[in-house]
Amino acid sequence: MFIDLLRSRRSVRKFIDRPVEPDKVDLLVEAALRAPSSRGFNPWSFVVVDDPETIRHLSTSKPHGASFLAHAPLAIAVCADPKKSDVWVEDVSIAAIILHLAATDLGLGSCWIQLRKRDHDAKKTASQFAAEVLGLPAGMTVSAIMAIGYPDQASTPHPHESLQQDKVSFNRYGKRP
Repeated sequence: MFIDLLRSRRSVRKFIDRPVEPDKVDLLVEAALRAPSSRGFNPWSFVVVDDPETIRHLSTSKPHGASFLAHAPLAIAVCADPKKSDVWVEDVSIAAIILHLAATDLGLGSCWIQLRKRDHDAKKTASQFAAEVLGLPAGMTVSAIMAIGYPDQASTPHPHESLQQDKVSFNRYGKRP
């Protein structure tokens, strides 16, 4: 059941030194391309990166929260053409979470690295830096990078008790059964 996949899902930042098999990469790409998008505009593009040097370079996209990418055997940049849709942020975010869940379903670990609205340094955004590394055409942006690989250690699911049930209302905000 899908709920079991959600229950087992965790963000993984440590990976073993093992490449992701091409058939699994193909399934990840298929999953991303099957992501729903508003009015079918599909404003996203994906750059699959398995070159270790390029992955290391991408791990420096922002000063905090991306360094673990350097040790991932696979990265998938979730890119967008903002001119294609006024809801491109939502569309690429859906595609990114589909990638994350597909990785879990394939026995892989993954972690979303947010680049949109983050800085590389005082002169350049993280998205601009990654776009240059990946050779994106003008007008395209990198919203996030998914670090993907085989987890270094088994992770335990979040316990049911950790769910924030107080954030759920019924029929009217603040109303709970």
